[in-house]
Amino acid sequence: MDGVVTDLIAVGLKRGSDELLSSGITNGPFTMSNSTPATANGNDNKKFKGDRSPCSPSRVLHLRKIPNDVTEAEVISLGLPFGKVTNLLMLKGKSQAFLEMASEEAAVTMVNYYTPVTPHLRSQPVYIQYSNHRELKTDNLPNQARTQAALQAVNAVQSGALALTGAPATEGGLLPGQSSVLRIIVENLFYPVTLEVLYQIFSKFGTVLKIITFTKNNQFQALLQYADPMNAHYAKMALDGQNIYNACCTLRIDFSKLTSLNVKYNNDKSRDFTRLDLPSGDGQPSLDPNMAATFGTPGIISSPYAGAAGFAPAIGFHQAAGLSVPSLPGALGPLAITTSAVTGRMAIPGVAGVPGNSVLLVSNLNPDAITPHGLFILFGVYGDVHRVKIMFNKKENALVQMADATQAQLAMSHLNGQRLYGKVLRATLSKHQTVQLPREGQEDQGLTKDYSNSPLHRFKKPGSKNFLNIFPPSATLHLSNIPPSVTVDDLKNLFADTGCTVKAFKFFQKDRKMALIQLGTVEEAIQALIELHNHDLGENHHLRVSFSKSTI
Repeated sequence: MDGVVTDLIAVGLKRGSDELLSSGITNGPFTMSNSTPATANGNDNKKFKGDRSPCSPSRVLHLRKIPNDVTEAEVISLGLPFGKVTNLLMLKGKSQAFLEMASEEAAVTMVNYYTPVTPHLRSQPVYIQYSNHRELKTDNLPNQARTQAALQAVNAVQSGALALTGAPATEGGLLPGQSSVLRIIVENLFYPVTLEVLYQIFSKFGTVLKIITFTKNNQFQALLQYADPMNAHYAKMALDGQNIYNACCTLRIDFSKLTSLNVKYNNDKSRDFTRLDLPSGDGQPSLDPNMAATFGTPGIISSPYAGAAGFAPAIGFHQAAGLSVPSLPGALGPLAITTSAVTGRMAIPGVAGVPGNSVLLVSNLNPDAITPHGLFILFGVYGDVHRVKIMFNKKENALVQMADATQAQLAMSHLNGQRLYGKVLRATLSKHQTVQLPREGQEDQGLTKDYSNSPLHRFKKPGSKNFLNIFPPSATLHLSNIPPSVTVDDLKNLFADTGCTVKAFKFFQKDRKMALIQLGTVEEAIQALIELHNHDLGENHHLRVSFSKSTI
């Protein structure tokens, strides 16, 4: 039932992909490129919505229930953290808008981010879904001058004063002085700010690798290292000057001169999220779950921009699951700091007894291609998978139970929105706390598997190098455990036999046990990893496959 309910919620961004089709607006003075002909006729529109999957990605996004007094810049700000915004169509009379991103990938990332956490504009919830239109063409539309001016201004800021958003950091996309390490000062420290609170806030902008907190010049400070400089850039852009709590605990953020942090201990002052084997250090107190709770409920995260481009103030802890950070133009939406984080109980690796859900609901799967083993291998890249259950009556849905809540979050952040066997995979936290094994005699068809004691777990050994090599899915795969007798052609043919296009291959110069192979698409690489990880190469060697951050 979990999958059914979640699907209903996801589809509940309601009424097909575009309400505008039934409003007669399609005959207005502008056109939209559309792969599916649509008419304003009500019956045709119903037929259209029934035929079309509501989650078919497009780089044009449909926004509903926008406030009448909202500005173009505020709407554009919702898309900025995910990539370049190339066009906008405001329909204030209908409280709707269309936002065009530069790429479909950026649009998918944006929808995935805002689906579980609804964004707000001027204290009103805004609903975002894919449009059935593939492109916005507004050349002939009057009153577009303000929109184009807003787009030009935003893009000028993004490419000049801040960063060249579309360019990878390795190709000069960032300005000098921008690194993946941020220096954070918390001013007006009226309530305690813990390492866990910082992790919850900053992890919304990317993978946080390390945090060190300390007091200097009577100020609470922190150094925080991201996996990618672009994550640090967006976090600084969105959070610098924000208050964590009402009118206090103001964040002042700069880029650090350090390029990497050296963390010696995992405790309440410092943490290396890639090393679970570090000691806690002598005399360091363990994390106290009730530490911040004694201070009561401090209030909402606030910002001087809350009334304009800001997100709605969250109601108190007893009424809502989280706090919201208002959005500056270009900020990454609500950060939803959970109550458990504010009370020091966030799921941090290596901390015993931390609550949090380790079960993921994975939906929109291809039922003809996916298997429990395939999900075990794929999600196993980001943590140790204990159980997998494909729904008996709805086989496009599955439950995946990870070893802990942190691994579940990591897998969800990297795999949600990826294409797998022709479908866009969706991953969210499930309401279930565990995956139940079928009772004796219960029909299951082999859809539920227990992998608790599998020898293929990547993260069983403390301090394993696998912790240092967790990367998002990419078209380039890292291969290891290759026996000496296996040649380049052997490996190329092995991957080609799975239906992949092999674009490039190279052995590591110093160690021919390892190699990189570049495939045609990320989707091909994901499927090849599922099929070939642990493949028997002979000589008692089983191939190890993971995603690489490098290209050939």
